[in-house]
Amino acid sequence: MASYGAAVQRSPATSANPPSQTQPDESKQSPNLGKKKPFSFQITCPFNIPATDEAEAVRIIKNLGKFGLYYAEFVFIVLFIALIPQRKVSLVYLVAFKEVAILYLLLLRAVANSVLFRWLIVFDTRPVILPLLAIGTALALIFTDAGIHLLITLAATVPIIMAHAVLADSSLNEENNQEYEPLVSTV
Repeated sequence: MASYGAAVQRSPATSANPPSQTQPDESKQSPNLGKKKPFSFQITCPFNIPATDEAEAVRIIKNLGKFGLYYAEFVFIVLFIALIPQRKVSLVYLVAFKEVAILYLLLLRAVANSVLFRWLIVFDTRPVILPLLAIGTALALIFTDAGIHLLITLAATVPIIMAHAVLADSSLNEENNQEYEPLVSTV
């Protein structure tokens, strides 16, 4: 049976004799009234400034690799919202190119270990195909007169992405692993 929420473990009664009528029942009292446990509270901030330029470059590369999909989705959502009121055709092209990219990545994940796939494609094609899809999307937006929307969106989102890539310290979660501890521990 699955238990949801916090689990409470009670210590077994120390005496083998049943409680008498004159003595209070110890099992009804809270087991932690007499014991005082030290309370520890640790605050960690997921953002900090790297000490050197080299550490900053390493963190940017690491975070771009780790959060790259989220950064692309952030730019897509802002551009999507910017295109809704005026540029319907550009919006269709944007969504179509995003769907092609998603289907390509799903295909890579689904048949990554296939012998036929390895015979057809000898090297990793993601560094080639994904930039080509991004260039195709940018050209489609420019040709449908939505280039200014693209430039304004990139000018607004790239500084936010770079600030997050520099300041987000993902090693805190990996070292401490405090954020991912389960609520109920299984014994």
